[in-house]
Amino acid sequence: MDYQKILEQLISGELKEYTVEPKNAFEFQKALRNFGKRQNINGKAERGGNIVYTGANSDD
Repeated sequence: MDYQKILEQLISGELKEYTVEPKNAFEFQKALRNFGKRQNINGKAERGGNIVYTGANSDD
């Protein structure tokens, strides 16, 4: 999975949100920590362990 591309799409608004399942959370977090604009990404934990990420400028 190309998490770098997904993060760029969240920042640009091309992708409104991206859901990460618990089994992929560690790899996604690793990519997010290395992403230069991570302060522009918001994550919201859901019941069951999924995390929904959105760009900081997205309307919820």
